[in-house]
Amino acid sequence: MSVVVDNIGLLVTNDRALGEGPLGILRDASIVFDRGVVVSVGPAGQIADETIDASDRCVIPGFVDSHTHLVFAGDRSDEFAARMAGQPYSAGGIQTSVAATRAASTADLAGLTNGRREEARRAGITTVEIKSGYGLDAANETRCLQVAEQFSNDTTFLGAHVVPAEFGDRTDDYVHHVCTDMLAAAAPHSRWIDAFCEVGAFDADQCRAVLAAGKAAGLGARLHANQLGPGPGVQLAVEMGCASADHCTFLTDADIAALAASDTIATFLPATDFSTRQPYPDARRAIDAGVNVALATNCNPGSSYTTSMSFCIALAVRDLRMTAEEALMAATLGGARALRRSDVGVIAAGKRADLVILDAPSYRHLIYRPGVPLIHSVIEAGVTVVAPSV
Repeated sequence: MSVVVDNIGLLVTNDRALGEGPLGILRDASIVFDRGVVVSVGPAGQIADETIDASDRCVIPGFVDSHTHLVFAGDRSDEFAARMAGQPYSAGGIQTSVAATRAASTADLAGLTNGRREEARRAGITTVEIKSGYGLDAANETRCLQVAEQFSNDTTFLGAHVVPAEFGDRTDDYVHHVCTDMLAAAAPHSRWIDAFCEVGAFDADQCRAVLAAGKAAGLGARLHANQLGPGPGVQLAVEMGCASADHCTFLTDADIAALAASDTIATFLPATDFSTRQPYPDARRAIDAGVNVALATNCNPGSSYTTSMSFCIALAVRDLRMTAEEALMAATLGGARALRRSDVGVIAAGKRADLVILDAPSYRHLIYRPGVPLIHSVIEAGVTVVAPSV
């Protein structure tokens, strides 16, 4: 049965061919979709079997969250409170989440992940990538990925998150384990492989080995890069043809030049910098140099426990010096590009019918009214998954 979303006051399509400017804006518009796919985008008044009245609200593509760690157990709010009181961030708290996740039953992990995925839907996120990384052995990483694939087609094996306690200082031995036994078990449940290229985690050579092994197993590559300081991560991501280099908090001129000359997306995670009191990345400098960018939540228990893409957009405009238009595109089409997806992030004929109806006349209200719940309703693959409250 065909459905039309009619009486759209302002429609963001992200398709320049359909409307004004880079966001492809249409006014007084409507969208027809059938069997989960957009059939046509045009002026208000199109006809279909069923009508959803947008009542002059703004409609945007569903958010595409290309970096999350939704599968975990345990609570690290004490760690967050200590950081807010002045304690510097380090990746050491990951071990706390590993212990809790290993101890949790698969049913409990699935229930926790489902709750976070539903929370993300209510925040307008219709596409989500989900990493492992809190199992850190073959059985638990595989178990986490089996949970993740219940909620996303974009699952990522992050065995190279940190070295688990049982390996002590034997980082190279653990990397070998990641590239062999763990990868063999995890690959059937993964689309991507990732690694944490950072002091205190894994160096460039170790990450190169992990990414190469993943690619040989048929997985796409992505990389945590340049979060805590300048380093080799961004350059390595470009060298290895990664779909994205994520965090990018510290970028040198050479990093920016490499990204601009590549197909690797720079994915900024501003809620992480907020939560860890790190400096914010200079997205303005990167964008002006021609770097393609994305925004993602990095939802995780230690450094960014949020599913609010609206919050990330507001931070990107205020603190990363992005325009409202750039931030919205980065959170939709940018995320799709970071996942190398062409079916989402755009509202156009032939694309998946992922729509967010805002309880506002313009997408600019996402920044203008920070912290206010402005998601009126959400349509995911043609199905209303968040309905307006009565």
